[in-house]
Amino acid sequence: MSIEPLSWGRGSPLNDLELRTDTAGVSEPQRWSVPARSANLEAVRAALTSLDSLGVVITGGRGVGKSSLARTAVADLGPDIWTLQLRSGPSSGTTPYGCLAFLLARLPQAYMGSPTAILRGITSLIKSDAAGRQCVITLDTAGSIDDMSAGVLLNILLTGTARMVAVAPMVSDLPADFHWLLNDRRLTEVRLDNLNELQTRQVLLSLLGHRVSASLVSTFHTMVGGNPLLLKALVTEQQHSGNLVLSDSVWTLRDKVVLDGAASLDDIVRSQWTRKSPEERDVIEMLSCARSVELSRLTKVYGAGVVADMEDSGLLEIDSSDNRWVSLREKYLGDVVRSWLSITRRRELRSLLLGGKEPDPATMTVEELMAFGAWTQECEAELSPAMALAAAEAAVQLFDPHFALKYADTLKRNDPQWVPAQRQKAAAYLLMDLPVQAMAALDDISQPQLDNLDVEEFARVVEAKSRVMVWLPEHTARVPALLQTARERLGVEPGIAKGWPEPLAAAANRISLSEFEYQAFVGDYASALPALEAAADPGQNPDTWFRMNSAVILMSALSMAGREMDALSLMRQLGGQISDAAEIVGLRERFAGRAYNVLLMAGQWRRCIDLLDPPSAREFHRLPYRSAAAELAAGIAYVYSGRGAVALDSLLSAAAQLELRPVQRLLRAAYAAIAFAYAQIGNAGQSRQYLDRLQRTAGTADHATRSRTEFCADMAARWLGDNDAATRLKQSARRDIAAGRFTLAGISLLGATVNGTEADFRLMEQVAGQRQGPLAEISRLVAVGSRTHDAKTLLAGGELAATLELDAVEARCMALAVDYARQAGDSLSARTAQARLDILAATVASLPIVPSSGSPLLTARERQIARLAGRGASNRDIAVEMGVSVRTVEGHLYQVFTKLGVTSRGDLTGLV
Repeated sequence: MSIEPLSWGRGSPLNDLELRTDTAGVSEPQRWSVPARSANLEAVRAALTSLDSLGVVITGGRGVGKSSLARTAVADLGPDIWTLQLRSGPSSGTTPYGCLAFLLARLPQAYMGSPTAILRGITSLIKSDAAGRQCVITLDTAGSIDDMSAGVLLNILLTGTARMVAVAPMVSDLPADFHWLLNDRRLTEVRLDNLNELQTRQVLLSLLGHRVSASLVSTFHTMVGGNPLLLKALVTEQQHSGNLVLSDSVWTLRDKVVLDGAASLDDIVRSQWTRKSPEERDVIEMLSCARSVELSRLTKVYGAGVVADMEDSGLLEIDSSDNRWVSLREKYLGDVVRSWLSITRRRELRSLLLGGKEPDPATMTVEELMAFGAWTQECEAELSPAMALAAAEAAVQLFDPHFALKYADTLKRNDPQWVPAQRQKAAAYLLMDLPVQAMAALDDISQPQLDNLDVEEFARVVEAKSRVMVWLPEHTARVPALLQTARERLGVEPGIAKGWPEPLAAAANRISLSEFEYQAFVGDYASALPALEAAADPGQNPDTWFRMNSAVILMSALSMAGREMDALSLMRQLGGQISDAAEIVGLRERFAGRAYNVLLMAGQWRRCIDLLDPPSAREFHRLPYRSAAAELAAGIAYVYSGRGAVALDSLLSAAAQLELRPVQRLLRAAYAAIAFAYAQIGNAGQSRQYLDRLQRTAGTADHATRSRTEFCADMAARWLGDNDAATRLKQSARRDIAAGRFTLAGISLLGATVNGTEADFRLMEQVAGQRQGPLAEISRLVAVGSRTHDAKTLLAGGELAATLELDAVEARCMALAVDYARQAGDSLSARTAQARLDILAATVASLPIVPSSGSPLLTARERQIARLAGRGASNRDIAVEMGVSVRTVEGHLYQVFTKLGVTSRGDLTGLV
């Protein structure tokens, strides 16, 4: 049916709110989540531009960005597209032509006589308004569409008058006639789901305009479940509250996210709340207070049917652990609802779940203890001393020092649990990098109280004191005397105590472990090794707690002492035993930290990254105190591998967090690693800036962290041309050799000898002989090849470095191999090394060594001729292409062959 445009002079004026011709005017706030939807956006564009397509249907849950995606896709079609915006509200389904009412009002009376006339009139009106341009209708369906509107839209699509972008929660919300268009693929469905964590990061980058820390991404993603609408509201609330801050060009969180008074999120939750049944509201209130509840306990209170229905609807999530923990899928929902509840209601829910009886803390997990403690405080009730101590200990284990201090402070000096609570306060202060306050908490224990402690609690206090004293330079050297005094009081000798599991033997073993920890802290690995090996031997040590913790420290000692392969073997062995020793508090975290160091010292930086997988969603509350250390560790692994550009994101994020929230004096290590990363990519100005920051920042660190900090700082300075840096690296290596730390010595010498002497290379070879593994062999090959000018040896070292993906080391080997091969007339080795070096130049922004006799010696014209000749072009072809004589080409090729030490055109491949 042909419908000619009519003259609408007598019709109603155009409704500017519904008809939009300026598709380029979509505001930036509507585009902020688009970077995470590039694939979806491309699918929508394809559906709108395909010749056989009538349009697209965008489906998805509330707040996932359906309308925003639709507007962006239409706007990207350009200004020559005429757009028509239709909206179907909740009441539109019962009103004929409900979503077309504004167009109906513009029709002359003559077209109001029948549905067919109305159809013809609206179709012609759209054609007239489009004025020959292609028309795209955007249909936003908040409710069902009436049959009359559906018929008009279907006719508009089938007659080619317009294409459509329909937005609906589900396909079933659209008119039935549209379903067969979907089945015939005349309409395309694009389904939007909530953002994954990577997409959440992309959206935050788009919204905030600067780098974002990993803890910020993980916390926000977990809280809103990847919902873009809620994510934007959360960002706005946290900016207004001052908790989301820009620190050194990185957005990060100052503290935990608190949603009290969050107006925009409150409005969103209230709109959802009105649609919930009373039973669902009760379950939500319970979980908002308790955070998580065992499935069996929750179904006992509310019934299995209600819980199952809520899980099916996506309100709840149930984990796969043995306890089957139930929690709210969208964490923000619990935070907002909890702020609505009165103290009376919170107490009522607590009594309903617990039956009026406080549980036994010995039977509770750390998560249960934390949730119970928080709930009790929110009810303004008091925790029993035993529960307060258990909650404080759980908070320390979950890296939540503020709650640990809060729980520990509820105990009184005359409570039997007061002394253990002081230990937890000290541990919490250490997590916050406040060793002075930690020491004060332990010093507050009076001598009469110490005298009245049983032997195991006394040993725990001594252990806590030694862990704090090492962080105070004026007290570090006093730790051995403290431990000796403790042994004298207990009447025990060093070594594995006999009589375990008697309390005295357990206490003696705890003192011995404190001595191992002290020796590792100060870097005295060599003297600790014999005792550590004995303590880690199951045949000699029946105390599982002492044996496993000793074995974890032994890993580091072996790694530092040059026994890298032995350390890796022990690491694999312990990795299989960690689950069996799950009752040992903090063992898994200590193992992970030392395993990272073992892998880093062995050159296996890829496995370091794998070890630093982000915590699960149930652990997101730990992130403020774990993320900075994890991002720093990832950045150091990258920078050790020579990937400075990749390292910077993690390192800058870590530094921003550490500046706001110090953790174990790691800020200096972050500054040094950032300086090294910038030096690797050739940014001397930024590198020097962070070296200056390092000099202005004081702080104590354990030996492993301190050695990494000094190494990164000296390597950055050496990369920048500081002649004294190589001297400092060699001096550090000699100190490490004297202390038996051969691995550290070898790494320092590898970095210091880029322009080394024969004596340096001989020392480097000797140290490599005291070590194990591929990194030691690389050092040996570099030393031997550099000392003897043997290109083949250096090629072997480069190939071995490539297996570990140590790009900077490989580049050094290849650059030297190019020079030595050309000096020896070994064109094959020179060509091989140069080809590999050319590939590495794309990933190593600033080469540690540039070949002195390589292709840079060629003039621009010689290089051009050499490239053409290497590709097989004849002299005549080269002459024609360059506009010179054949004799000129021959003369230049003679110079190229002479400079590069090759004898044929085929040898030029890969050299230039």
